[in-house]
Amino acid sequence: MRFLVIQQKRVGDVLISTIICNNLKKKYPNSTIDFMCYTNSVDVLVGNPNIDNIIVLSHKVRKSYFSLFKFIFEIKAKKYDVIIDAYNKLETNLITLFTGVNIKIAYHKWHTSIFYTHNLKRFDNSKNTKYGLAIENRLLLLDPFDFDKNEIDPYPKLFISPEENNKIISLLEQYNINKSSKIIMISLLGSEQNKTYPLEYMAKVVEYIANNKDVTMLFNYFEDQIEDAKKIYNLCSKETQEKIRFDLLGSNLRSFVAIMNQCDVIVGNDGGAINMAKALNKPAFTIFSPFVEKKIWATFEDGLRNISVHLNDYKPELLSSLHHDEIKKNYNTFYQEFTPELFKDKIDYFLKSNLKAPELYQQNEVKVI
Repeated sequence: MRFLVIQQKRVGDVLISTIICNNLKKKYPNSTIDFMCYTNSVDVLVGNPNIDNIIVLSHKVRKSYFSLFKFIFEIKAKKYDVIIDAYNKLETNLITLFTGVNIKIAYHKWHTSIFYTHNLKRFDNSKNTKYGLAIENRLLLLDPFDFDKNEIDPYPKLFISPEENNKIISLLEQYNINKSSKIIMISLLGSEQNKTYPLEYMAKVVEYIANNKDVTMLFNYFEDQIEDAKKIYNLCSKETQEKIRFDLLGSNLRSFVAIMNQCDVIVGNDGGAINMAKALNKPAFTIFSPFVEKKIWATFEDGLRNISVHLNDYKPELLSSLHHDEIKKNYNTFYQEFTPELFKDKIDYFLKSNLKAPELYQQNEVKVI
């Protein structure tokens, strides 16, 4: 059987959708499972033994009708038996429509019966979720295959080669990072400004973390975010700055994954870095933007290894009567209400719990390929 799993958009979305492949390969070990994504997300699929081929839908192809239809007919030639479209937007609707596949699975929308044979209604916020709705809704796409619920593996995984690991270990040595110290990754900035905790507040979070003895902090940011990263660094005290290795930065997504694999925990803005850390079985403390639905993206929340905070946890009266779009439009106003003092005790608890004996709380192994 030949499967095509489609998930476009960002790294976190793509990584979470790999659980579809992981479970399909376990049930159908002799099948071929291909994964379609954008160029920016390929690195989180590398090395996954449950994905046979990565199919890249590039920006150049997407912006040309001629190139897109040529791409579609290339997909058709692969003669898939099943398409699982976790993205379900116009471009993937067209890909599905013209490929001639018999079994086509996606989330229900008013128009999707034209394109798909199985249209599954997403779980909404009224559902009690064990893993987070982002996970639960991906697993929903497996319903047509009659999985035994007790055998489902809900955890996304990343796979790292020994060469990648060794390279990063050498890099840490170059930066004089003591092996006995705990290494904390700070997800310093969000993918967008409206998902970025205010810089002066994040500096306070960094100060809270620095109060722990024998810790080394690494900052995660993109090259085009360096000025904001420097602002946070400069807001920190001299003592805290001495615990930060500001320039130890992955040159690409794969190197970030390998660096994160050497860290003990991650703290910071919700986004791809948090999802990758969890896929490496690292404890995560997540700060959500006021307009992001925590119930969707607070995956594997257990109050110990995975803890998240949202303005709604502390001041629900500010958000309860507002539409999502209004909250998003005024995100900065709501962020200002979300002071780090509100959740300082939770950060302290998270760090004390996970920096002492994280081996007591293992949920799944990190895979080295």
